[in-house]
Formats: sequence, C-alpha cells, structure tokens
Amino acid sequence: MTGRIAWISLTPVKATALQHVDEVDLLESGPKGDRRFYFVTEAGRLVSDKDWGQLQLVRSEYDEPTDELTFRFADGDVVSARVERGDIVATTFHKQSRDARLVVGPWSEAISSRMGQPVRLVEPELTAPDRGRGGAATLLSTGSLAALAKVLGVEQMDRRRFRMNFGIEGLDAHREDDWRGRRVRIGEAVVIPQGNVGRCAITTQNPDSGVVDLDTL
Repeated sequence: MTGRIAWISLTPVKATALQHVDEVDLLESGPKGDRRFYFVTEAGRLVSDKDWGQLQLVRSEYDEPTDELTFRFADGDVVSARVERGDIVATTFHKQSRDARLVVGPWSEAISSRMGQPVRLVEPELTAPDRGRGGAATLLSTGSLAALAKVLGVEQMDRRRFRMNFGIEGLDAHREDDWRGRRVRIGEAVVIPQGNVGRCAITTQNPDSGVVDLDTL
C-alpha cells in the first residue's frame, strides 16, 4: 500500500499557527522543531487553543542556530529576541506532571496582555506533542477528510482543524486506521502508529479567527 505526502505541518510553540514546510527531519521525539515550547498558567497548567483560540493566529518562528524566537501577530506586531532560559518549574501537561524550564524574554508578556491573564512560556527537556514519544508524529489521510466532509454535507474539511503533522493522499478513507502497530515508512523514517489522536473542541474553531465557527468546516 503506497500513499504520498500531501502536506507537512508543525509549529515551534504549541497551539500557535501551523506552518507548512516542504521537508522535515523526523526524529524519535517527532518532527524536528515541532512544539519545542508551550505556555502554562501561573499555576503551571498547560495553555491550549481551548483556553484562548487566538493563539492559532500567532505565527511562531524559531531559528535554532541563533536561538532566536519570533512571534508575528495578526495585527502586524512582531516580538523577537534570543531565548534566555531560567529556572526549572513544575508544569501539568494533560494531567501529567512535567518539568520544564522557564523561557525568559518578551513572549510571555506579549501573550498575557492579549489573553487577559498571566501565562509563562516554558521549554521542556523533550518536545511537547500531546502523547509524548508514543504520539510524537501524527498523520491523517486526505481520503478521511473527504469522507468526513461528505457526512457533514460540506464541500471540504479544513485540514488545519486537526493539526496533524503529515497528510497522506492516495488512500481510501480511514485506511490509516489499519496502520496501528505496523511499520510505516515516511520518507527515510519508519514510524509505528500507536492509536488514534483525539481531537475535541479544537476542531470546532476556525483557524483563521480562533473562534468556534462550524459554518466554515
């Protein structure tokens, strides 16, 4: 069974706008550079798009050689600086305890002021996909998207709503579900899908506005 890569997407800061790239290094921890940072509340709880959908409108860019992190906001504002790392703090990542290092710089204040509550940017030792190493890379077939659009009676589904790393074309609908526990080659890498990736309220948010909008599926 052979499919083709339809898209590759990632984001340096969890919950911010997805970037589509032509190629990526796929490591054990996931696509290189994907979800390297995330935001937490003052109490240390993970902040996601469910807390503030407008995070999807923030484009984050990280340049590893210079260690520079940039936020580009929809209103045209740009916040950019070299990353400074502070103390290690305890965070709660999807109900699991995880230590992460505070990121010192202008980004926390930039998001806090827009969000209306204080948040802090942190960097974990490992990257921050929802399911850790067992779900470090995610994939979805375009056939499944088309089948879902047909059920919902819409012309097409916006693939960004599912925030998957790899899109696969050339497969029948939901054929990727049969890959669980099997070796699957993606380029030069080999992955073994472990299960389904749950998506809840995020799928109801319009990636262009960050608000719940089911009319633009």
